[in-house]
Amino acid sequence: MTEPTADTRTPVTGIVGLGSIGEALVHLLFTAGHRIVAVDTDLDVLARAAGRLKAVHGDGPDHPGVTFTADHTRLREAALVVEAVPDTPAAKSEALRRITAVCPPGTPLVTTTAALPVARLAIGSGRPADLAGLRLFTPPGPGGPAEPVLTALTSPATADALRAFVESTGLTPVEVGAGPAADAGALVLGLLNRAAVFLAEGHVTHTDIDTAMRLGCGLPAGPLETLDAMGLDTAHAALMELWRRTGDSAFEPAPLLSRMVAAGDLGRKTGRGFHTYDETGRPLTGAAGAPDDTPAAPVGRVGVLGSGAMARGIAEVTALAGHPTVLVARSAAKAEAAVEAVAGSLTRAVRRGRIGPEDKSATLARLDGTDDFASLADCDLVIEAVAEDPGVKRAVFAALGEVCAAHAVLATTTSSLSVAECAEASGRPADTVGLHFFNPAPVMRLVELARTDATAPGTLATARAFSRGLGKTTVECPDRTGFIVNSLLFPYLGAALALLERVGADEAVIERTDTAVQRGFGFPMGPFALLDTIGLDVSLAIQQRLYERFATPEYEPSGALAELVAAGLLGRKNGQGLRTAAAAR
Repeated sequence: MTEPTADTRTPVTGIVGLGSIGEALVHLLFTAGHRIVAVDTDLDVLARAAGRLKAVHGDGPDHPGVTFTADHTRLREAALVVEAVPDTPAAKSEALRRITAVCPPGTPLVTTTAALPVARLAIGSGRPADLAGLRLFTPPGPGGPAEPVLTALTSPATADALRAFVESTGLTPVEVGAGPAADAGALVLGLLNRAAVFLAEGHVTHTDIDTAMRLGCGLPAGPLETLDAMGLDTAHAALMELWRRTGDSAFEPAPLLSRMVAAGDLGRKTGRGFHTYDETGRPLTGAAGAPDDTPAAPVGRVGVLGSGAMARGIAEVTALAGHPTVLVARSAAKAEAAVEAVAGSLTRAVRRGRIGPEDKSATLARLDGTDDFASLADCDLVIEAVAEDPGVKRAVFAALGEVCAAHAVLATTTSSLSVAECAEASGRPADTVGLHFFNPAPVMRLVELARTDATAPGTLATARAFSRGLGKTTVECPDRTGFIVNSLLFPYLGAALALLERVGADEAVIERTDTAVQRGFGFPMGPFALLDTIGLDVSLAIQQRLYERFATPEYEPSGALAELVAAGLLGRKNGQGLRTAAAAR
């Protein structure tokens, strides 16, 4: 390990509060070669932070440039002090009072508040010219986002010191704004809280929740991983404040979250949360359950029923993976067009270097298109990807039950309709599963594997092994409307749409919210752009089905979304939507 060089001429940086934010800053500063005075009033927290720094960086705590202490007077030597205590007015005010009592006037002070008004904290500190803000959306890592926040009272010297601090730590300065940051924070906290509720309901494991949301939505970390990184106590306090202020039950902390905070299981900083962590803060792999030794049947020929984007994508994936594949459409013309679309997709994959020309040729040689339903008779596995209509799906599965071989696995791609109803219609419930691919199927790595009470273990094992052979990661869940991803995603998207109904919402709320979620939390796109990508009509249909099934406010269909769809604005698919039309201008 290469250590920072101790230099008594290097200015000292003070960090007050060694929770998730403060400790992360200590690591960044240490790596950047700062001399550090790290202050916390909790001796256990001090010991934990010092031990973790040593575990990560070797003999870090013994380095002469790093001091862990409960003594605020040691901050006198600091050239800049960062306050990183819990984000409540009382805690911030008390911390700033202690800092200003020992630091000379003119010492730049930085508050890491995410939600409180920086100008009000500056006034309350008694040293408004010396105080600026640094908005950190999650615990900072190398290159992570940070928004410098200056007030009308901030002195030029303090502003310069803050900019230099951000640059020296390797953080990436972003511009978001207080209002959009607050909206984005509330949306993300609601999503994280819902994940904790979902886990407590016992549908799936914590690992599957995180894997599903990372791969299905492209999140930088799963929601439970994010809660652990933030600190469960920090997230709990933020949720309580939002609940108190808004009265919105979406922010009422999940009972599981409250119990974990009461037990001291606070996430990464204590080594225990939804996941467990070693002394360096790296996640530990939990003990695996007993392996499922049910044998999987070999899958050779695959049938795909449908000719839309999802059916075409799945057929491309299966043929590319080496399976002889037949795509069955309602007409010969539709089947021919679907195969041509797959050829076009493969051509683009060759241009991008994802596959070679020989892979394209071999894949197309394995793919047949037809309107002959009987061609599914010799398939080992058939995947239905027709319209999301219960009547249509039941009719399809009734026909599949008649025509498919006795050993064949029958799969539906739905995530919002009942797998059990499809299974019942087939007359072969033991052979039927849900295989929910994500669009675009050739790119997205996740498959949600849904089981009913009647699904045979061998059917599950075969579907699991088949998905793995496609290069996909599978998460398993019961037959529940929305499965994992849509159950968690659509309350978040619905809450974003509700911002359009808020009194005082300005004309830029869509763009600013998307920007804040992307820049602040690292999501690949904001909620409004994501709605366009999914399709506004598809999103509305999913909202309606979730609400029909659960009838809870979080799933209530959006009036604005219904009006957009009625007006023919469907999102990316027709170039008109919440963000799509603006992007085209």
